[in-house]
Amino acid sequence: MSSTSLDGISAAVVRFDHRPAQPVAPLLRAFVTASYTPAQRDQLGRGLIGGTAAEYCRLGFDLGGWLADAAVAVLAEAGVARDDVRAIGSHGQTLWHEPLHSTWQMGEAAVIAERTGIDVVSDFRVRDVAAGGHGAPLVSIADAQIFAGERWRALQNIGGIGNVTVVPPNGDLGGVRAFDTGPGVGVVDAVVRSLDPMASYDVDGRLAAAGEPIDTVIAELLAAPYFASPPPKSTGRELFDARYVTHLIDRCRAVMPSATREDIVATATALTARSIADAYRRFLPEPIEEVLLSGGGAKNRTLVTMLERALAPLTVRLFDHVYFDGEAKEAVAFALLAHLHLAGQPGNVPRATGARGPRILGKLTPA
Repeated sequence: MSSTSLDGISAAVVRFDHRPAQPVAPLLRAFVTASYTPAQRDQLGRGLIGGTAAEYCRLGFDLGGWLADAAVAVLAEAGVARDDVRAIGSHGQTLWHEPLHSTWQMGEAAVIAERTGIDVVSDFRVRDVAAGGHGAPLVSIADAQIFAGERWRALQNIGGIGNVTVVPPNGDLGGVRAFDTGPGVGVVDAVVRSLDPMASYDVDGRLAAAGEPIDTVIAELLAAPYFASPPPKSTGRELFDARYVTHLIDRCRAVMPSATREDIVATATALTARSIADAYRRFLPEPIEEVLLSGGGAKNRTLVTMLERALAPLTVRLFDHVYFDGEAKEAVAFALLAHLHLAGQPGNVPRATGARGPRILGKLTPA
């Protein structure tokens, strides 16, 4: 899958042992990330804000090739032959997501199938949206079937967008809920790039650690309607876009003319932490005892520290310390969705997405 923050492609090789009425047992054989070149990132970025039919057509095929390259690379890393792979599950790159109305993930599946000689399951979100759902979050099925514990647990992913899944003990689907909490590190990364075009993100949260969050700006931003709207809900770059980033930077400078680059990055980072904590207080009455953090944001030490403080007294742990590299989690989840598609089983959790009922997600492109 291609990240919302446009930093690259995540690819995983996963083996599933799935028996009826039994938990899904995944074996992660390998995980790689393929960083986008500046030219690729620029091409994707332009596609997010506009383009001609010809440009979108070319981008879809080009991205399909990049996704195929990542699949081939991770298979080589795992030492797994292509003939031993049942299918590739490809999320692609979200270009547009309008909850309850439409969603568009790009990355031509036919190109992946042609380049790899492997069946491809793709376009997972559209069926849930067609069934009256938000099409997100879709990782909830994996959170319930793979990552449930013996206590109430919140699995908080911090990718470009933040999303949380609340999982009851032993993963009972009847009690699972999920929604997008708001910005993850997408806004933080965009702020960093805007202030320093030579940088791509805040490494280890060092910039944020050297600054002071501007509380007045954070309070203003948290007053936006999205944060107060109840779940099910989802969001993306259609809300937290370049204009949002420019507004955040401008407000920091207006409220505090002496604001440094570090102060502005700290403000964006604190916005993510506080929006997550605010969502928990507003919308999670379940007796949650622990929070597992995954995604690129879990590598940002300053963000993690801010979250620990904001979510206290909840126990906050890194997903990596319980399972495997948390950045692989979403790739594993979409591998599971492909597995469920091939098994003829639903992949959505209606309580999480708001869909009218369980649906088999994805479209199959034979090799």
